[in-house]
Amino acid sequence: MAALQHEFEHPNKAFGWAARDSTGFLSPFNFSRRETGEKDVTLKILYCGICHTDLHLSRNDFGVSIYPLVPGHEIVGEVTEVGSKVEKFKIGDKVGVGTMVDSCRSCQSCVDNLESYCPKKIPTYGFKNVDGTTTYGGFSDTMVAHEDFVIRIPHGLPLDAAAPLLCAGITVYSPLRYFGLDKPGLHLAVVGLGGLGHLAVKFAKAFGAKVTVVSTSPHKKKEALENLGADSFVISTDQDQMQGVIGTMDGIIDTISADHPLLHLLGMLKSHGKLVLVGAVAKLELPVFPLIMGRKIVAGSSVGGLKETQEMIDFAAHHNVKADIEVIPVDYINTAMDRLHKADVKYRFVIDIGNTLKSSS
Repeated sequence: MAALQHEFEHPNKAFGWAARDSTGFLSPFNFSRRETGEKDVTLKILYCGICHTDLHLSRNDFGVSIYPLVPGHEIVGEVTEVGSKVEKFKIGDKVGVGTMVDSCRSCQSCVDNLESYCPKKIPTYGFKNVDGTTTYGGFSDTMVAHEDFVIRIPHGLPLDAAAPLLCAGITVYSPLRYFGLDKPGLHLAVVGLGGLGHLAVKFAKAFGAKVTVVSTSPHKKKEALENLGADSFVISTDQDQMQGVIGTMDGIIDTISADHPLLHLLGMLKSHGKLVLVGAVAKLELPVFPLIMGRKIVAGSSVGGLKETQEMIDFAAHHNVKADIEVIPVDYINTAMDRLHKADVKYRFVIDIGNTLKSSS
């Protein structure tokens, strides 16, 4: 993990917004980034998406937050400096940084290009580096990262709409690929229509699948069918509708992050079908008998590794898959966090860092 073991004799001044305590209230904050190392890329941040993780860590919902905390791991910007041994990027390139900034580079997960499953990975913000310094995220003006943890943003992909792909996008793309749910002609269900769910629909359709959205909210039907391109819509609390889709799905991407029953979802699967959980829910009751009788699989999935994230971004650019976003100025952050807590966004907030951070300082 030598990538993060730099001397901090001449740190770069940085400015952002940080939470100071578990109230989660964010306010202007001056701090330092490390100098650009020989394999580092420094970027001017232009946009940063707001993720549910940002909300939870700002408020210390997981009990692990380190304050002051600068959130943000859906970072897109422009390269302003490269280290002397950087090979992949040059000044002026449009790039992104996602949910992690380093890993051990030697465990089996890292060898397999699945750094997200490395037990020693270092998240983009709110955690300690190997040298004891704290990582700070993208609610700020600059970012320094090792080139191996930087993603190239393809030409033609809008930078603001690309930002959420670095977390939400790869969270749904990775299980579709890993579990073989990326084949044309499959019938897939997406459970929940929020930040993750709307991108799961878009990627599944881009792979050529028939997609059914499952939701408790009847008012989301028009949005699912007309705006996102889903083929059908099922209200999960309507027994007749659920009865009509029993045994019809090859796979299900479940994006719900609250406690919910799995029995009816397992019933939707064909034999050998796969139910993949990507919503961060602490505990669910798992019915075992339907698994045994149908040789069905229940699995979980996190974000993919760096190689797969680059693959996802390139695929998104080629197939015009973009997050549906609401772009906000930096001084709207606290209101956006409150709205996110109430699920009052369609579907992802993105902060216009490049145009609004300085004016708010």
